[in-house]
Amino acid sequence: MKKLFCLLACGSLLIAACNNSAKNTPATATGSEQKNEAVQSSVITFEEKVHNFGEITAGEKVEYSFKFTNTGTSPLLIEDAISSCGCTVPEWPKEPIKPGQSGFMKVIFDSHGKSGYTEKEISVKINNNDGYVIGPKIQCNIITK
Repeated sequence: MKKLFCLLACGSLLIAACNNSAKNTPATATGSEQKNEAVQSSVITFEEKVHNFGEITAGEKVEYSFKFTNTGTSPLLIEDAISSCGCTVPEWPKEPIKPGQSGFMKVIFDSHGKSGYTEKEISVKINNNDGYVIGPKIQCNIITK
């Protein structure tokens, strides 16, 4: 009786194990399903990550245009760009940038009320669902008269 019970128990476990492994096997996509699952992504790559204005006079407004390229596989759309301070204002193209094409992000810095070494960073949000990413930054040394 014990042998029969052991055989039934082992057989049940074996059948259950076979069913579980079939459920955990991932399905493979074929044809058009693979095309739909292909991830299209936008990637922004700045040619220059930091621009140093050197010494500027307090109250002076300076600007610089950072060149960027869409190094991804789908059109790049810059949804937003913000700086770490209201004294730094980024401007960017509103139209999509095709893969391989380039554009410019202009950054205007107003040094009014500031002095000494300053570094401001731009955070950029693009259409790839990654949230904000660290973009270029500007640096300068503000001299007061």
